[in-house]
Amino acid sequence: MSKDFNLELASILDGKASIEHQIDIHVNDLFGVKQNDQLSLADVLAGLRYVMNYRLKGGRLPNLDPELMKRLCEGLLLHMSDTEGRILRIKLTPEAEEAFILFGEFLEEIEEFRQAVGQKNVSDLANALKLHRRCRNDAEPEVKQAATAIIFMLTEWFSQFSDWRELVKQQEQNDVEKVLKELTASFKKVKMPRHTTIPLPPPSLYFDRDVTRCVKMFRTSLTDGLSSASIPSLLEHYGFNKLPEPPKPSILKMLLHQLTDFMVIILLIATIVTGAEKDFKGMAVLLVVIALNTVIGFTQEFKANKALEALTKLNVPQAKVLRDEQKAVIDSSQLVPGDIIILEEGDVIPADVRIVECSQFGVIESILTGESLPVSKNVKKIWTRTRSLPIGDCKGNAFMSTMVAKGRAKGLVVRTGNNTEIGKISAAITSSSNMKTAIQQKLTRLGLWLVVLAIFLCILIAVIGIIYKRNPKDMISIGLSLAVSVIPEGLVAVTTVTMAIGVRRMALRNAIVRTLPAVETLGSVTVICSDKTGTLTEGKMGPSELWTADDSLYSFTKPTSLDPKEGNVELHSLEYRERRLRLGRISSNPKIPTTLSTQNTDMGDPGIQAISQRFEDAPAQMVAALMVSCLCNNASIVKDEKGEEGFWKGIGDPTEVALMLAAQKGGFAREFWEKEKGFIKIQEKPFDSERKLMSVVYKYRDNNFIQNQKYTNSYLVMAKGAPEELLEKCTGRLPLATELTKMSNPFEQIISQQDSLRQYPLTDEFLDTLTAESLRMATHGLRVLGLALKTVSLADDFLKAASAVSSIEETDSSPVESSINTAFTENGFTFVGLIGLIDPPRAGVADSIRKCKEAGIRVVMITGDHIATATAIATDIGIIEPDVMGMNRVIRGAELDLLSGDAISELSPFPNVFARVSPDNKLKIVKALQNMNNSVAMTGDGVNDAPAIKAADVGIAMGISGTEITKQAADIILANDDFSTIVAAVEEGRQVFDNILKFIVYLLSCNGAEIIIMLLSAIINTDLPFTTIMILWANIIADVPPAMSLGFEPAEKDIMRRRPRDPKSGVLNLPSIITLISQAFVMALLSFGTYEIALKVENKSLADARSIAFCTLTTLQLLQGFLSRTLYISVFKMGFFGNQWMILSILGSFIAMIIGIYVPGVSDWLELEPINIIGWVMVAISCIVLVVSSELVKLFARHFRDSAAAAEEIKGKRENIEMKDSNNYVVLRSLRIYEGPNFTGNYQDIYSPEPKCVTFDRSWNIYSLELSPKGLKAKFFSDAECGGRMVLDVGGPKQIRANLVQPIQALSVLLD
Repeated sequence: MSKDFNLELASILDGKASIEHQIDIHVNDLFGVKQNDQLSLADVLAGLRYVMNYRLKGGRLPNLDPELMKRLCEGLLLHMSDTEGRILRIKLTPEAEEAFILFGEFLEEIEEFRQAVGQKNVSDLANALKLHRRCRNDAEPEVKQAATAIIFMLTEWFSQFSDWRELVKQQEQNDVEKVLKELTASFKKVKMPRHTTIPLPPPSLYFDRDVTRCVKMFRTSLTDGLSSASIPSLLEHYGFNKLPEPPKPSILKMLLHQLTDFMVIILLIATIVTGAEKDFKGMAVLLVVIALNTVIGFTQEFKANKALEALTKLNVPQAKVLRDEQKAVIDSSQLVPGDIIILEEGDVIPADVRIVECSQFGVIESILTGESLPVSKNVKKIWTRTRSLPIGDCKGNAFMSTMVAKGRAKGLVVRTGNNTEIGKISAAITSSSNMKTAIQQKLTRLGLWLVVLAIFLCILIAVIGIIYKRNPKDMISIGLSLAVSVIPEGLVAVTTVTMAIGVRRMALRNAIVRTLPAVETLGSVTVICSDKTGTLTEGKMGPSELWTADDSLYSFTKPTSLDPKEGNVELHSLEYRERRLRLGRISSNPKIPTTLSTQNTDMGDPGIQAISQRFEDAPAQMVAALMVSCLCNNASIVKDEKGEEGFWKGIGDPTEVALMLAAQKGGFAREFWEKEKGFIKIQEKPFDSERKLMSVVYKYRDNNFIQNQKYTNSYLVMAKGAPEELLEKCTGRLPLATELTKMSNPFEQIISQQDSLRQYPLTDEFLDTLTAESLRMATHGLRVLGLALKTVSLADDFLKAASAVSSIEETDSSPVESSINTAFTENGFTFVGLIGLIDPPRAGVADSIRKCKEAGIRVVMITGDHIATATAIATDIGIIEPDVMGMNRVIRGAELDLLSGDAISELSPFPNVFARVSPDNKLKIVKALQNMNNSVAMTGDGVNDAPAIKAADVGIAMGISGTEITKQAADIILANDDFSTIVAAVEEGRQVFDNILKFIVYLLSCNGAEIIIMLLSAIINTDLPFTTIMILWANIIADVPPAMSLGFEPAEKDIMRRRPRDPKSGVLNLPSIITLISQAFVMALLSFGTYEIALKVENKSLADARSIAFCTLTTLQLLQGFLSRTLYISVFKMGFFGNQWMILSILGSFIAMIIGIYVPGVSDWLELEPINIIGWVMVAISCIVLVVSSELVKLFARHFRDSAAAAEEIKGKRENIEMKDSNNYVVLRSLRIYEGPNFTGNYQDIYSPEPKCVTFDRSWNIYSLELSPKGLKAKFFSDAECGGRMVLDVGGPKQIRANLVQPIQALSVLLD
């Protein structure tokens, strides 16, 4: 009896703890729901409602933790008064009403909750309860009943609340009193309203509930499933298991989008005004420009913008489910929470599930986390105080659209449709609006300024006309001409065409652009947020290092290549290893790795020796390790014969494929052992997360292989797994190579373990060495596995009896089989070695990141991988610089969850690496960087990346590994999944903006010249030099073709050594504005001068003078197009044939001008007259003057740019100097020093990881380095061990003051 009582008491206490845990999670959410975009108050209250109805109602558990109830009371009161609506229509929210009813129910059921309420004062309670609002005529009957019940409980149980009128203002008491009378007339004692419906658990992952509790909650059965009769009501409550279909933009909307561009609207207004003036020729020209822009923009958008149609492709069509005690295959949209689904290898999971049964179950979640390795799942609950658990840590759950990699399982459906992880991402993407890009915003602002200028000039012309008493019609004509001059008709079309040219160039460099403005925006990014797996790395596992028990270290070349003909194994001598380790200590530069590179560049070093693939010549310990790697393995590498050449592919777990690659590159793949050496697989004990081991049993029968017949009837047991777990099963290790070389056939000695070979124990010294190697590998991001083997000899009678045995499953069977299984247990192993696997960085990534730094672009790694792996890869490729302040911070997603968006923005220094992040984290990081005034590019391939990609200024998706939804959310798609392509695209983007800036300066200077001429004519009261049709014709032939040719202008040499543009700055900067204005005045004064000379000196007719002015201005504008190929460099240094399109366009435009002047009919339509030789001489002189003035302006622009760059470099240098000692010496571990007399070159880094050494690049000017105190001797030498770098040796640890003397700035550094 006592035992039964104790069990019952334990059960009650366990149930109470579980309920309190659930309430605690919901209380935490009550206080944080407003700051959590991924959590709604309705969801939190639904969770509390379920706990109340299912676990507490009816006095099931009247006592709970007092402190918890106090916090719950505060949380409910916090939300009970939430309102919505406008003034005079304000009402309480549905969530506030639910919180109010829950308040009453907890008051009714839980003693400690009543105690917490009793501690509240009257005014606080009155403000939260708002009883008068809940007793109005429009209030729901359920709410009225709850209000009355709460009043009765408060007045009956608490003396301080005995008069309910104190809880309601006097002028608001009538409604409350009326409701009290109505309900007390019907009930003797009003109680809280009862819920007649069966409580259904809210959608959640329930990773903190055990399987039994989950099954009971959903009223289902692991063997029978749900009944078909219950499905309709569940579908009505939870909805169908479907993702929302994406919005599809109509053709009409896309056309309207093109026509509502601000600059196009300006052109439309100008067209209407031109038509109103009956200038139909000018109107026709403007309409052609508008039509050209609309067609180009619409075509690009129609091809690219599919608006997330790929979302529907993620819906899984069918699911295997248990219903009515039978297994059935149904449409996945019919799944409901509570269904039991069956999951097998290769299945795509149809909903978010809680794993309730599993066997060796692994799921590939790369679509959500970006990591390609399978995640092992189990049924264990996870005890946590938050519902925000990273996806990668939810070991008891599987998610919709992920794939089963191995094993089988049963899953309890807990979330469907929009409530799934995929559904939330879908909602985040479809809800985000398309923001204007930076160039669109800047061109809009420029258009506004032009409109303001046009209005101002029209008013100015009107005032001048009034002063001179001119004809109003003439003034309107002049104003219209001015307006036409102000508006650059070709700007919109030329901008669109230039970006389209950039799109074509990017496509040639494997970057496919979906939206035109993204081309320019990418060129202005200040931060690139990149996923690790598949972008910075190759996205596939390969062998990196092999360490054997004789302390030999091997590396693998071309580790991820599946082709058997590529790659081999290399032995690294002890001297070479020590040299690399010493080099790693004196420099943290990622170019000097402290681990072995997967792309070895030291093949000429005598410390590296290529290993023969002949069995007789290869080291026996290495052969043994590779044998275990490939035989204790279920993966395979096969050639896909599809296509003419075919390609190799790995089948199986990525880790095991990497182990097969290791054996393959050594020349000892599985086929060698099974076909040539007669190895036969007998048994296997698969890997599981408890043992962290896998073992296999092989029989070898090749008498030529084993010379001693005593050992030919032997079994070989091999194991691989976590090193710490495997070592516990080992009793010895392999002998040293020196011992084996004394024997004939050393490999036979290893696998047969003959009596003549003494056992080598696991000494402390050996274990220390092994631990150091394992730690070194793990620290550098390698996945480390241990390898071991043992030989088991059995008598012939056992072999005959066991001939039919094919499985190692440990079941009760015959004595013979039991004896065999005992012999094959996982103990008594001989330790063979460690193998380190890695997803290596892509070739060229480190160089691309260096280019980003030179360009002033920060690269941030965001990954779901473990922090150690992320840090190692980031350090290897240069994202993390350990010795540079502000470049070595790493943060985990769990830490990020605790920070708000503003808090993330204020992190100082801002992290370079974010590890173990969730999709929500990625979105927060992007928004935080944008709040810091950064232009952000976000890369990714999985669905988890899509919301952040959509929110970023430029979203970049992977073309090969990327999911369809991610591609549709992105602006740019990388066809080769290579980070280096992003850097190339950034260069293209900068080139596009440079060219846009050049033609904007060109167009506005040309149009500015026309404006100045018009104003001069109006001010001096003379006839206009041009008619409206002349201006339009000049703008068409002299503006558009040269401007479009500028879109083909090659990139300038220093384009990737400039800092990014400020995202908030305008299109035009000070040098470009000065260039624009000066050139406009020069062209205007020269053209107006020729007009006045022709009219007043040569006494030409008005038509002739206008023709000379038109010819002068048009020719000058064409020449200005050629001069605008660069805003800073002299045209004589640029080369005349660098842009052949410019030469063709100027030639074509000049011919068009000649035709307009000399061809009858055309000249009449344009109102032009032929020009004599004197007119052409004036045109030639004007061109010479324009070239000279342009060179002078560029000289000023270069001086301004260089001065600003020098100031920026010095500012950047000063920002690195933060710590000073009492002598005002700078004390730093590292200091960036800039080379070149004006600090305009690339920076290098000085490192001081040890007191006596400073390393620097040999390209520096050594004479510029001064040392103090005086008399300090320093010698310079080239150390081959340091990779050819120069080393300054100051003879021991002492205080050194080093000055880098430069003409502008002298800096001091005290090296500690």
